[in-house]
Amino acid sequence: MFSYIPFPKDPPIYFVGSYFFPIFVKTIVMKVEFADSFWKSLKTLSRQQTWWYKTYDFFRRDLPYFLENIWFFRKELYAFRSWDYSFNLDLFRRSLEKTVDTIENHGHEIDGSRLKKVEKMKRSIQLIKNLRSDSYVSLAELEFGKIKNSDWLWTDKEDTEEERVHNKKIFTRAREIEESEWKELWSIIQGQDIKDYSSKNQKIKDSEPHDDADSYNDWFDGSGLRGWWD
Repeated sequence: MFSYIPFPKDPPIYFVGSYFFPIFVKTIVMKVEFADSFWKSLKTLSRQQTWWYKTYDFFRRDLPYFLENIWFFRKELYAFRSWDYSFNLDLFRRSLEKTVDTIENHGHEIDGSRLKKVEKMKRSIQLIKNLRSDSYVSLAELEFGKIKNSDWLWTDKEDTEEERVHNKKIFTRAREIEESEWKELWSIIQGQDIKDYSSKNQKIKDSEPHDDADSYNDWFDGSGLRGWWD
């Protein structure tokens, strides 16, 4: 006769089993779910290559975006001419206006770096507007006063020596502002050199302990077109 030998109800054994069994089951389920999602992803990718899905995607997404962009860029498209770089800047400026609105009001990035990018984008927009409006003489007049004898074209009145010196100072300053803002614009577009941060960060590391993330956020100024995305 076989006698029934009960399994010893040892608390530690039961504890270990109750702890690892759910993990084991969860792992098996995750593997199954991963396999299912992987094959679903392949099916989705395969379906997106079919002509009928591309046709659907065109009418569902591409065409509405196209019409929206036509309306958004309508003034720049209407005025565009291929023989002057300033029209290229108009399109770029208008596109930045849409990008900065998206990143400022709908961006997911943390405020620290995101708002720095927004500030640099707005500055780029203003610099392009200054260039297109040719407002540098007005900016120089804020420093030295108004141009004297500005209606000479209609009065035939010659500039005095004092007026010539004064006006030349304004025009020279206007040219300096134009050159400075042109360089500033493309400096913002180019962005900072990461090598400068690496060198600076290494010096700080050698001198005192610090948080790399905080160090980068302090160094980053928001410039660099390649980083303006969300």
